[in-house]
Amino acid sequence: MTTRPETAPEATLTGTEITRTDCKKCGTEVHGIDGRYACPLCGWVNAWSEGHRALPEAHEDLDYPGR
Repeated sequence: MTTRPETAPEATLTGTEITRTDCKKCGTEVHGIDGRYACPLCGWVNAWSEGHRALPEAHEDLDYPGR
């Protein structure tokens, strides 16, 4: 079993914004981070490219194996 270093939640959300929209499939109000959404009722997910900012590079991910 591997252990990950503990990171404060606010450190991982620095510069991010919680956003909301209506699900394009069923109309439910959904919330996401930086314009990326997934509906818990019908499973609709918007395209990764529709987000408000670029996704981090692999080496910037806290779960990256080489970290």
